[in-house]
Amino acid sequence: MILLALAVAPGLAISMLIYALDKYDREPIGLLLKCFLLGMVCIALPLAFQALAMGAGFSENGGSLLGTAFFAYAIVAVSEEVAKFLVLYFYAYPKKSFNEPFDGIVYSVMIGMGFATLENIAYVGQFGYRTGVARMFLSVPAHAAFAVLMGYYVGLAKFLPQKRNHLLQKGLGIAIFFHGTYDFFLFTGSSILLLGAAIVTLFFAIRNAVRAIKKDQALSKKLHENHFFDEDEPPQNQH
Repeated sequence: MILLALAVAPGLAISMLIYALDKYDREPIGLLLKCFLLGMVCIALPLAFQALAMGAGFSENGGSLLGTAFFAYAIVAVSEEVAKFLVLYFYAYPKKSFNEPFDGIVYSVMIGMGFATLENIAYVGQFGYRTGVARMFLSVPAHAAFAVLMGYYVGLAKFLPQKRNHLLQKGLGIAIFFHGTYDFFLFTGSSILLLGAAIVTLFFAIRNAVRAIKKDQALSKKLHENHFFDEDEPPQNQH
């Protein structure tokens, strides 16, 4: 039970933090829970994709830096971020309660934390307490940062229809880039230098995520002060 609590606590804590930061029009709890659970469910897609890739001879120790990079970016990062993006875009994005740009971050983080929590349970159950502590400060915050960056651009895409495709692609692409870079350094070896490079990558991802949160909070404040949203009119029709 202690290991289970250790595995679950980081994702729940980050989810509650993001919920608390949504100050102006908080999302329905039930919908957020569904996003969290769907984040858990969608892990099946990357697991299947990665299993097929490993069956075809690809691995995180690809025999060369290029092979390792391919596995980190094209297999792990792409499969995991695309899975989360599909839930965000096809489930949360069309919801009526998705009515301000910051909601992109909220829903994306709930999905990402569901994904990270189930992944964490598996790792902690297999490798124990030390892995749980390490992932509390590294892997789970990494998933959160990737989710914030993706959600920031998805949130903008809903309210800037003329730039929709570009913003959706940018959000997914940035999440894949940071995820792949972080994993690449971890997959390359176990030296202090490579771990440091992964931590530096995580630092920049978190810094950009914090900036994205602040930008969306300021935008939400401005929109609500100016009565930007009309409850009788779908938000996607607003400009």
